[in-house]
Amino acid sequence: ALMMASLTERNLENARKGLFERDEDWCNTVIADDEEVDTLEVQIDREGVNLMLRFHPLASDMRNVISTMKLSVNLERIADQAVGIARRTRRLIVRPPVDEVHDLERIFQYAETMVKDAVRAFASQDLELARGIKERDRQLDQMNRDFAEKLTDLMSHNVDCIPTYMDLIIIARFLERIGDQATNIGEDAIYAMTAEETRHT
Repeated sequence: ALMMASLTERNLENARKGLFERDEDWCNTVIADDEEVDTLEVQIDREGVNLMLRFHPLASDMRNVISTMKLSVNLERIADQAVGIARRTRRLIVRPPVDEVHDLERIFQYAETMVKDAVRAFASQDLELARGIKERDRQLDQMNRDFAEKLTDLMSHNVDCIPTYMDLIIIARFLERIGDQATNIGEDAIYAMTAEETRHT
């Protein structure tokens, strides 16, 4: 699972490089590497089911197995969002650049840090770090709303840029979803450590 986490974080970082360096090679790398993440998710799922069938683990061990299987699902989804960003970026870089792409840097960095911290909380069983992820997700949602509003307002003044602005809004939406997945990982970490279900509180 940690290898899968490392790969997913690398894919996200490569998607970031593709976007801000306007480099199609990084985008193609993200799309190609996604298959490896998918394979690891299937493997973790299979091993988790086998563990439960063969060893009938105690409740705390069972929670760890289930949480790790859920972790792999969320990592796979984050990798999928990175692919979505890479695909949109390939469309962006054939058009003239716009300054507004730089507004995404803060949002991208914020989402990336959330993923790293959620994985770290899970791996090191850091309850305090895990509990803090949800509040940070609200901040990411607000950043995304502000960005979408700004670009929507600009569309009426810069009609030629509408396709580019739409792609940027969709990339911000992918980053918002990555924040949701990081939040899920934080909640799964809390569940693994305490048996506390925080998802719908």
